Amino acid sequence: MNQLRNDCFALPPGVNWTPVEEALERLHSRLHPVVGVDRAIPLSQLNGRILASDVYAPRAHPPSSNSAVDGYAFAGPLTQVPCTMPLVDGRSAAGEPYTGHVPEGHAIRILTGAVMPAGTDTVVLEEDCEVVDDQLHLNGTLKAGANRRMAGEDIQARDRILTAGIRLTPTQISVLASVGVEAVDVYQRLRVGVLSTGDEVKPVGSPVTGWQIYDANRPMLSALVTQLGYELVDLGHALDRAEEVKAALERGADQCDLILTSGGVSAGDEDHVSKTLKAHGEITNWRIAIKPGRPLALAMFKGTPVVGLPGNPVAAWVCALRFGAPAMALLAGGAWFEPQGYLVPANFSKNKKPGRSEMLRARVRDGKVEVFGSEGSGRVTGLAWSEGLVDLDEGARQIEPGTPVRFMPYGSFGL
Repeated sequence: MNQLRNDCFALPPGVNWTPVEEALERLHSRLHPVVGVDRAIPLSQLNGRILASDVYAPRAHPPSSNSAVDGYAFAGPLTQVPCTMPLVDGRSAAGEPYTGHVPEGHAIRILTGAVMPAGTDTVVLEEDCEVVDDQLHLNGTLKAGANRRMAGEDIQARDRILTAGIRLTPTQISVLASVGVEAVDVYQRLRVGVLSTGDEVKPVGSPVTGWQIYDANRPMLSALVTQLGYELVDLGHALDRAEEVKAALERGADQCDLILTSGGVSAGDEDHVSKTLKAHGEITNWRIAIKPGRPLALAMFKGTPVVGLPGNPVAAWVCALRFGAPAMALLAGGAWFEPQGYLVPANFSKNKKPGRSEMLRARVRDGKVEVFGSEGSGRVTGLAWSEGLVDLDEGARQIEPGTPVRFMPYGSFGL
């Protein structure tokens, strides 16, 4: 396992507000994979794992030239029509190839996926010809190689078929299987601890008073971690007590590769996450020019990176996606990513002031993007309503219905 430097998150002197793109570039430049490698993991256990080394094909795909259709194989091209060819006795099927040689001017019955017999290179569809008394009658021309799949036209032996750092999906596992790769090396799953804090916050199922709120962040962030394919370590909930926060962070440092916290990262009297990290670790509060969000605590605690998210659920979600998701991907051995955005006509109006990027909860309906009615960071209903984010940069903008805006679906963050 490769440790990060204790000062990896430090900002240059004099830096106060950090634009989003600059913050992302800094974060990217200071992280590297921190997990070990699991060797020779079989296909059945690869879904969602991150590939640790390039994979090369041990054989071609397809391994032999074969027919793309049911029909009749012969040596092409076919230019003089109409014509008649005698049929060779026998056939070539996918599970029973023809082992003989087809003489020039003759044809043979062939089925989809069957190996092209020696002496043939072209296939005519069965519905485009007629067989009478073991004679094949053809009326249309065909170029040489028609309806034939060439050996290795998809993959050549020794081709690099997958590149280290990708997260394996069912379709990529299919590629491995198609050339006979039984097992590959993958990175160990990133262990991500999730900790929520605050006297006013109570776990769901606990009794609450009128001034207390249920903990929405820990279930939300825990589900995010597992959906991204990482191993969740539930660090529970800590009250605003320095000793409780310190004990929770110590558990996280012992068990995790990364810790996500929510709440307690500002500079208030009861912000014990930031106080504990200052007293026992290395912390930098990045004041990022983003709405919602703004404070993002990046710290090292006993060799383990800590990402301190805002306490309001919407801000925690936005910062976890925009900064946490690409950071976790890189720490886990994958590639840092910039979420794919699409220009979509707006179905809303907004007068945006300059100075901060804004991330609006949004969804697309009938080819236009609409945003949630309130921008409040505590409006959790907007999270459930949304299917992505509208990304507005730091500049001033006047948006009217029809104005193109950048929409980033949640799928572009790996969800």
